[in-house]
Amino acid sequence: MENQAGQSRRMESWRVLAATTIGTTIEWYDFFIYSSVAALVMGQLFFSEATGFVQTLLAFATVGISFVFRPLGAFLAGHMGDVLGRRTVLVATLLLMGGSTLCIGLLPTYAQIGSLAPVLLIVLRILQGISAGGEWGGAALMSVEHAPPGRRGLFGAFPQIGAPAGVLLSTGVLAILTGTLTSEQFLSWGWRVPFLISVVLLVVGLVIRRAVDESPVFQEIADGDRAPERSPVGTLFRLQWREVLLATLFVAGVSVTGYLSTGGYLLSYTTTRLGLDRTAVLNTILIASTAWIVTTLISGHLSDRLGRAPVMKFGFVFIMFCTAPVFLAAQSGDMVWLALALVMLTIGHGATYGPQSVFLAETFGPRVRLSGVSISYALGAIIGGAFAPMIATWLLEVTGTSWSVVVYWAAFVLVSLAAVTRLPDRTDTPLGLDGSGPSRSEEAVHASDSR
Repeated sequence: MENQAGQSRRMESWRVLAATTIGTTIEWYDFFIYSSVAALVMGQLFFSEATGFVQTLLAFATVGISFVFRPLGAFLAGHMGDVLGRRTVLVATLLLMGGSTLCIGLLPTYAQIGSLAPVLLIVLRILQGISAGGEWGGAALMSVEHAPPGRRGLFGAFPQIGAPAGVLLSTGVLAILTGTLTSEQFLSWGWRVPFLISVVLLVVGLVIRRAVDESPVFQEIADGDRAPERSPVGTLFRLQWREVLLATLFVAGVSVTGYLSTGGYLLSYTTTRLGLDRTAVLNTILIASTAWIVTTLISGHLSDRLGRAPVMKFGFVFIMFCTAPVFLAAQSGDMVWLALALVMLTIGHGATYGPQSVFLAETFGPRVRLSGVSISYALGAIIGGAFAPMIATWLLEVTGTSWSVVVYWAAFVLVSLAAVTRLPDRTDTPLGLDGSGPSRSEEAVHASDSR
């Protein structure tokens, strides 16, 4: 009987991993496909009244605008997940992201409906931002809170690979399209294809996510004597505002690394500024994304053995050594050197990204955990990733040298490294009601006040 129960728990754990990994892959596919298409043609299609540099700047601004609304999604999803459960968030965010992406694929361009086109595009990007603000936190917590003892880092790394897998999938689709279609065909209708086919991924993700059980940590809260928090966000900022601030700064450096490398900016820089072949650059990003998946999983596993902080500190230091070589390799025009530089970067990026979800989950108390994780992640993504491509484009234009972008990138990474050193490493702390988060005395005071 015990063997049967253990087998059932293991099957449920793997079902949760499948649901969170596939779901975050779909979410990030949707998000990165827009960033990549924005780097290639969105300026021409929706901001055709502008020219050259301004056109590219406006296209990247629509990438950034969705980040501004991530905190709203984080607040909504955090409240919903801490009050109603993590599973509800998983389904709702996937529906919103998938629906918005499909609508972008069907959207008329500026040539067809004039100034209404960019307005509708921005509205859909806002909806994507709200969705992304809640998706990651729910997926991360479901994986971490379902994890067996001593394997939280590895389980938490699985939803993390949704980002490189999403880059891999979106870049692969774009590489096929740009390699088989003429520039005119891609500009005319080919750019719509990657948005439209996401509906297939959406259906698969929803079927899997609806089949998983609720997080055992939330179930413990729901079954306890004290009801879930009525206002988890208020409690979070009352008891753990310092952790929110430091976690936000930690996420910022991870985000800026992703968006300046495989997340869209490098593609624009190499093809627009340096005139490199679009398909060749996409292929190097495919190689780097594959390596990023591997380094993310390895780093999550290592964090179970060595602790979260040591692995992530190594990662941030390694990234700082890789920023300049990435740009030097791009400027050489040699795709082999560019692929090698990006693969080396993924060692550091994976080391910071793999343990990210479990590190944040262990930082916040169980009653406010989804709010804390989601809000910190959303705010960090705004500071580090939202306008990183646009700022980098502006810096390059103003200074005329990529070294300004290198300094900007390295500065963010240094701030994140400092934040990690100030946050406690709770690798071996239980995640339940007697585990991580505010002290028991603070919880008791709050419980008394709420009564």
